[in-house]
Amino acid sequence: MRQLADIELILQQLVAEHHKLLKHVEMQQEAMKKFSLDKMDDATNLQEATRLRIATLENRRRAIAMQIAKAMRLNGDLTIKKLAEMFPQRAPVLLQHREDLRNIIEKIQTRTHVAGRLAGAVLGHLNTVVRLVSGAVERAGVYNKNGVPQVSKRIGVMEAVG
Repeated sequence: MRQLADIELILQQLVAEHHKLLKHVEMQQEAMKKFSLDKMDDATNLQEATRLRIATLENRRRAIAMQIAKAMRLNGDLTIKKLAEMFPQRAPVLLQHREDLRNIIEKIQTRTHVAGRLAGAVLGHLNTVVRLVSGAVERAGVYNKNGVPQVSKRIGVMEAVG
């Protein structure tokens, strides 16, 4: 069945695109560690392009699965597991692609969770700096002998996060 071969090819492409996405996420994390805005922006653009290719491949996979289900007169979603049961001669290949895809997606989820935590921490620090600066600018008349505005030595947690 030609559609089954198409699904296998799309699954291979999905695995390859997810590997690219993982590489881009790692590149973004390195840029975040070095606070390199240009590299963070580049990594973000690469990730977005990869996500669009993944979405396109996923739409193609679903369309082909619907064609197979219609040809076989099946109702509901046709999963890779169901395809493997229907075509036992192709089951090892299909299930291997499914496993590869699950593993790489799990790695991406772990990395993006770490990146989100890092971004949140950086944002918290930047928020504190902005509040300190804006607090210093908003106060009128309290300057030391060097012309530097005096601000409180410590900012509380509630003031830092707004």
